[in-house]
Amino acid sequence: MGSGGPARLYVVRHGETEWSLSGQHTGRTDIPLTAEGEDAARRLAPWLKGVAFAHVLTSPRQRARRTCELSGLRPDAVTEPDLAEWDYGEYEGRRSADIERERPGWDIFRDGCPGGETSEDVASRADRLIAHLSEMGGAIALFSHGHFGCALAVRWIGLPLTHGRNFALSPASLSVLGYGAHHPDTPVITLWNAVPGAQGG
Repeated sequence: MGSGGPARLYVVRHGETEWSLSGQHTGRTDIPLTAEGEDAARRLAPWLKGVAFAHVLTSPRQRARRTCELSGLRPDAVTEPDLAEWDYGEYEGRRSADIERERPGWDIFRDGCPGGETSEDVASRADRLIAHLSEMGGAIALFSHGHFGCALAVRWIGLPLTHGRNFALSPASLSVLGYGAHHPDTPVITLWNAVPGAQGG
């Protein structure tokens, strides 16, 4: 555990891109935010500016790095390769509905992607990252992606990766992973999929 106490993870999914808008799987493809994606990233700034972050980490992809910058945290950011999105392999750029027509019942959190990462690969990556972040300690901002953000959350609370199908992350959303107030050894999801300006958010 770092000097800042137990790790508290502020997980930000990057803002909208053309492919997130169309539902295309975007792993390695490095595409920019849309104008709306940039505006949504800016709306995160008031939520983040009051937090004394011990560390700010971002995926290598420009959509995550730009979201970090627009939210006001980019000067402190360190690139963390383990925050990258799921490697979709042959499914890169494709929509789930199209994949499922060829492969009925396909579930990325169970079946992974041919030519890309398996579910075991992603679970191992999430576990490795969690161990690293736990050693760092303190409040940590993480700028990442939809599927990997869900994978990180389910592994944080000790569930099998297949439970990732029960989670959803909107573009430019904030989630917080920490520990129970009255059970400090129990990992919990403190906040999930909050979007500035959204109804109830």
